[in-house]
Amino acid sequence: MNLTDGRPIVFFDLETTGTNLQTDRIVEFTVVKIQPDGTREVKTRRLNPEMHIPREASEVHHITDEDVKDAPKFRQISKNLYIYLEGCDLGGYNILKFDIPMLEREFSRAGLPFTTRGRRIVDVYNIFCRMEPRNLSAAYRFFCGKKIEDAHSAEADTLATVEVYEAQLARYADWQPGDFPESVEAFPKTLDEMSEFCQVKPAGGVDRTGRFRWREDEVIVAFGRWSGTPLKKIAVENPDFLRWLLKADFPDDVKKIASDALVGIFPVKGS
Repeated sequence: MNLTDGRPIVFFDLETTGTNLQTDRIVEFTVVKIQPDGTREVKTRRLNPEMHIPREASEVHHITDEDVKDAPKFRQISKNLYIYLEGCDLGGYNILKFDIPMLEREFSRAGLPFTTRGRRIVDVYNIFCRMEPRNLSAAYRFFCGKKIEDAHSAEADTLATVEVYEAQLARYADWQPGDFPESVEAFPKTLDEMSEFCQVKPAGGVDRTGRFRWREDEVIVAFGRWSGTPLKKIAVENPDFLRWLLKADFPDDVKKIASDALVGIFPVKGS
């Protein structure tokens, strides 16, 4: 299969001020335009997002307010980008969930009706997930080199899980710091460390599900109509929202943050 099929495909990636599709903005984009004859053109452009870039975002993409203070705003380059993408299919990594909706939002602010209608979309992340599923059978095959017999029976799955865990301990025990992903400093050596290691939170999340997130040293609401609003402001101006959280079906750590906020207690970063 060729990368293209009769018309150009543009692979692209966005760096942004955050992950909220309603309030965050693009600070950098790269496009790789591949023509049907195989020729490629790469363009990268930084943008002034017209808002502060939170420290947490800068730590990911290393772009600060100072870096983009003189850069053009999206609306200033939007028409040229719109024309550049016209008649092209689109490709990227996890673009269906994030990059395309973010790009559509930015074009909408600029008054341009960007749409994926009629375009073919290639999402490399989804290919990865379909071809390399992250389930127990795949883990057992990867770590143990075997196929689970009688998969999805409780006993077979549980015994396979124990084998996978033992294989993980053996595989990663001797890894050096340079062997690990950027987000991992070292592999746990005690069960206490392993328990903490397994508590994966969304990037910047205060709770396990990321309903509340850090924006620098401030906690903000990260969902619903109040998304992007500081928790302290919600506690003063709209405490009924927090009371609703306590009655609704949310995890205990979300409710703890809400109940504490109602009495003036707020999370402290690093504590």
